[in-house]
Amino acid sequence: MSSCKEPVSGVILDPTDLIIDVGETVTLTLTFLPHNATNTKVNWESSDPNIATVDNGKVSGKAIGRTTITVITQDGGRRAKCFVTVIQPIEPEEMIWVEGGTFTMGCTDEQGNDCFDDEKPTHEVALSGFYIGKYVVTQKEWVAAMGTNPSYVQSTGDNIPVHCISWDHVQEYIVRLNAATGKHYRLPTEAEWEYAARGGNKSKGYKYSGSNNLDEVGWYTGNTSARINPVGEKKPNELGIYDMSGNLYEWCNDWYGRYTGTPQTNPIGATAGIHRVLRGGCFNSKEIYMRISHRWSLPPATFTCCGSFRLVLDKE
Repeated sequence: MSSCKEPVSGVILDPTDLIIDVGETVTLTLTFLPHNATNTKVNWESSDPNIATVDNGKVSGKAIGRTTITVITQDGGRRAKCFVTVIQPIEPEEMIWVEGGTFTMGCTDEQGNDCFDDEKPTHEVALSGFYIGKYVVTQKEWVAAMGTNPSYVQSTGDNIPVHCISWDHVQEYIVRLNAATGKHYRLPTEAEWEYAARGGNKSKGYKYSGSNNLDEVGWYTGNTSARINPVGEKKPNELGIYDMSGNLYEWCNDWYGRYTGTPQTNPIGATAGIHRVLRGGCFNSKEIYMRISHRWSLPPATFTCCGSFRLVLDKE
């Protein structure tokens, strides 16, 4: 996966970062520069064997954390270093069961005159039941799986949603999580997201997720002081789900496409496209963008600091 390089004249080269999963074994190779190409034997040392151990050049992960692997040659004691981060994905703190049912998707009456054209026409959607995250994925959860935190430096914290991520970046996280847990987590479809935001079969027909008073349930330009807030500080919606109006937009699985009035069952969105869907609104957005039916979209490779995500798990 990676290699350390021997320094020239005792000068340490830029360290190499290596991320491995708990239980994974990788082999580090000492790469000599051409004029030093020999069969010199080396010793490998880990600064913290509780995080990673080294046996004959093979690194094994032990626990979450970061250690320095130092290579010491036996012909003069020159050293080279690699920084190794051992990671172990952790599952979402809590998943909420959303009973299947039928709802009207799009610009329904409670949205008033605030709807945009891409929220029309309304259409009937039937969905099977699914589990959805009580909260968006936090920075603590992200770092446990990915090893690094991409979030804006002034909005970091274990319980603050991870952000400054792309749709593609999220797929990498999901692959790691599923490999570690043996489960099938995924992003919600746009229809699943809106159904859950509306309160599923417990919906009371609110304009925002959980209330007609946005200040009760969401963070937006009117109450955030231009900052991203920790999860779960506002009231939940009818299903006990937090922060589906405001704080950060949430990536959905669907390609962005126009609605039709045709009834659908378990829709997965457009078959192809340029943009992926985001829903829910952002801390620096106005009230009109916090509504349940509002839609946004970006190319899947775009990193947005106004975007996060929550996970869905199908019924086992």
